[in-house]
Amino acid sequence: MQRFKAALLLRRNPHFPRFLNKYRALCSLPDSAVIDDLDDQVLVEGKPWSRTAILNRPSVLNALSTAMGARLQKLYTCWENDPDIGFVAMKGSGRAFCAGGDVVTLYHLINTGKMDDCKEFFRTLYTFIYFLGTYLKPNVALLNGITMGGGAGVSIPGMFRVATDKTVFATPETLIGFHPDAGASFYLSRLPGHLGEYLALTGDKLNGSEMIACGLATHYAHTARLPLIEEQLGKLVTDDPSVIETSLEKYSDLVSPDKQSVVKRIEMLDRTFCHDTVEEIIDALESEAGKTNDAWCISALRRFKETSPLSLKVSLKSIREARFQTLDQCLIREYRMSLQGISNQVSRDFCEGVRARMVEKDLAPKWDPPSLERVSEDMVLHYFSRLNEFEPDLELPTKLREAFT
Repeated sequence: MQRFKAALLLRRNPHFPRFLNKYRALCSLPDSAVIDDLDDQVLVEGKPWSRTAILNRPSVLNALSTAMGARLQKLYTCWENDPDIGFVAMKGSGRAFCAGGDVVTLYHLINTGKMDDCKEFFRTLYTFIYFLGTYLKPNVALLNGITMGGGAGVSIPGMFRVATDKTVFATPETLIGFHPDAGASFYLSRLPGHLGEYLALTGDKLNGSEMIACGLATHYAHTARLPLIEEQLGKLVTDDPSVIETSLEKYSDLVSPDKQSVVKRIEMLDRTFCHDTVEEIIDALESEAGKTNDAWCISALRRFKETSPLSLKVSLKSIREARFQTLDQCLIREYRMSLQGISNQVSRDFCEGVRARMVEKDLAPKWDPPSLERVSEDMVLHYFSRLNEFEPDLELPTKLREAFT
């Protein structure tokens, strides 16, 4: 209901048409005319009443580049303004929906001093995520395969998210010395209980049935049914969300997480992850593990040992602040945090984490600081401030597009 209210307010906003005027010339062209040198990274599939954006970098699990973010923004803007398009969809090529942002490219950009290119990446991606979260037309994301980090960011703010038996969701940023970004602090903070803290800090994975159970996905379908879903969606002539939902439900499956799933352990999770500090959370897990020898607690403690201590504290504060923020406020704050994370002013943990896990792959990052007790409050607070007094914050069209709460 809230999304429909947002759409109504936007349509009544006298400034809204002016915001889109500059795109009308583009939108009057066929999809094939909206091109640039890197268009193959996002393909377009056209149907009579809908368009599908296909993330197309299968060799890197459709990792998001700046060019992909820019093209998605261009396409979605045109489609929103085209009265002959009722709804849009997004899917990935190959075995992934999207594994997240292209952090390896970021790593090389940082090491060669190309900070402006890094800033452009985050600015472009976060702007599109806000656009998606305030989109006026229904959006269907087919989350078949790996859906992590930024991949979740370009799908979860949309109206419909279809998970499958091959979906693997995670926000694993603490494992590479970063923080859950691309809107993750917004949607993780709104999960049941303290599940968001658990996922943010440990980087643990969820499958499709678990995504349904906690609300990250709206529908579930076995992979074999996806062609039927896509065929049915392609035949629809509508912009009515209820019609699209009925179509999705026709081929959806009822599923439930298994007994060992984290979503079946919410009571224990809340007892351990409700605390104010990372140290207290770890103490609570150790206490539970000592009493019960519970495998889940032991696994969570093992995951903590793999993560950046600084990232743990920064990420916990991020999730806690996000509970009281709108989507745009979260993205603006995350933009500050991301620029701090790549600036190496406080720590080089991001570059070190990417090096250890994705470049040299020795899986032996040397975190700095190396332990939680060495992470000061000033270090954490630094991540939530602007890079410097001259660094502009992320600018989002909040006066034209209602904040997503």
